[in-house]
Amino acid sequence: MKRIIIVFAFLAILASCNSETKTKDNGTEQSDTTIKLETDTSGEVDIALKDITTDEALIATALMAAPEESRANATVIGYNMAGEFVTLKEGSNEFICLADDPNKAGFSAACYHKNLEPFMARGRALKAEGKTFQEIFDIREAEAKSGKLDMGGLGSALHIYFGSETQYNPETSEVPGAQYRYVVYMPFATAESTGLPEVPLAPNHPWIMNPGTHRAHIMISPIPQKKE
Repeated sequence: MKRIIIVFAFLAILASCNSETKTKDNGTEQSDTTIKLETDTSGEVDIALKDITTDEALIATALMAAPEESRANATVIGYNMAGEFVTLKEGSNEFICLADDPNKAGFSAACYHKNLEPFMARGRALKAEGKTFQEIFDIREAEAKSGKLDMGGLGSALHIYFGSETQYNPETSEVPGAQYRYVVYMPFATAESTGLPEVPLAPNHPWIMNPGTHRAHIMISPIPQKKE
């Protein structure tokens, strides 16, 4: 009888140990799974993209065209959401950024040295008058040659940030898939005066466009970065 009681007591203790072990194992597995899920989730979460439908979004994405260290103090101009061409943000440095036009397909923002503003403003004014691209070119050509139009000197830069998407990441202000192109204005420069070809020899190679005219400029189109 005594032996039977001892056996039952031993079985009870063993059952208790097994139960405790299962509880700890389940708790550990649950904890590990939660951490793993959190890790997996944090690595896979996509930031919700937003449409560029506010003046704040226009400003944020326009500034992406400027060098990073110059964005905070750059001026931003362009069409606001009401369709008016205004100064969206006052700045204090040498850069003027042109915001994306909400009424045009795709995305295109630009940022240029303030020395180019007379040239850019004249183009906008002529376009508002209904002039065609060739008419604008010819008028500015004549005015630049006569000295009436200030071209800003040699080497004034234009940064272009463009793409097909019309949404942006509100945390980084980046437009998915957008890429950069750079233009360096060299009024009346030629292939002979610069040593640059008139057509690109390979991707990412500089070349001179509109050589010999007021609009002569060096084109630089970086190769888009591959997504890993």
